[in-house]
Amino acid sequence: MIVSKKDDKVVDPKKSPYAPGNESMTNPSVLSLVAKDGMLQRLQDNEDEYVEGWSIRVFESKNPIVSIETENSYSDRPHYSEPAYGYHYIVVASPKEKDTLATIDSEQWSNILVVVQDRLRWLYTQKGVTYVSIYADQGESAGSKNPHPHLNILTFSTIPPVIEEEAEASYKILNEKGVCPMCQIVNEEMGGPRQVLQTEGFIAFCPWSPSYPYEFCISPKKHTTSFSKITQKEINDLSLILRATLGGLSKTVKDVSYNMVFHLSPEKKNSRQIHWHIEVYPITKPWSGLERGYGIFLNDISPEQAAEKLGASCRKELANLVGIV
Repeated sequence: MIVSKKDDKVVDPKKSPYAPGNESMTNPSVLSLVAKDGMLQRLQDNEDEYVEGWSIRVFESKNPIVSIETENSYSDRPHYSEPAYGYHYIVVASPKEKDTLATIDSEQWSNILVVVQDRLRWLYTQKGVTYVSIYADQGESAGSKNPHPHLNILTFSTIPPVIEEEAEASYKILNEKGVCPMCQIVNEEMGGPRQVLQTEGFIAFCPWSPSYPYEFCISPKKHTTSFSKITQKEINDLSLILRATLGGLSKTVKDVSYNMVFHLSPEKKNSRQIHWHIEVYPITKPWSGLERGYGIFLNDISPEQAAEKLGASCRKELANLVGIV
């Protein structure tokens, strides 16, 4: 648990701090991606001069959840606590305010993933960084306070509980059975009733026991533990299935809010590894006490039915993206 008293709510909804022309409302960019003469240039803001014509912009959050300037306060009373030390970057995914994560084209998504990959590599070279988390919130119900499409990159000095549990479980099964549990799941879901979509190297599927209706997972088909080492070809393939599934979700469930979370391996030496993947949680209804208090989830549609509906929309999206009418 992190206590964060800061609020990054947009005061004037008509003036997004993430939009071109409003760069002074954020911290200076550490990276502004600019297309010029058929090439992509990596630039950054100067003290009083902001890069113009950018397609992707990365900067430190003005309202960080974690900070490298946090007070150095530790305590073991009544329980252990430590400073929320870390980096918090915002990746603005498009200069267009009306874009969403589901309308950005696949080429732009490829550029976003390259930028995220580069920032991930750099962050793991920094002192005090044990884990780098990457996530996006789309819509107010999913916790987004700014509708302009963006991703968050946060670092932690410890491994988040969900990732640690997943890594430990994966390590245990791998040692006992000699097989990666995610590889097992991918093999079972391939071509099955819960498959949503697949490309050359990736599969999207609804999990056997989802927490939310229309929840789905995107995973590499082959066993891979490092997102930072995937190739440009794999990035292009991932951007295609990512754009097709998010677009399909928005067509299947109108005005849906959702969280998109990257489950990545810790990349420090001697860390437990996981078969990395992306999880998407559509927020279609509020949780009751049963879900929150007992971890028993009530869904109004089975994962097989959700995959069928979602898959139909996603296949249409994919066909449009690759130019098949």
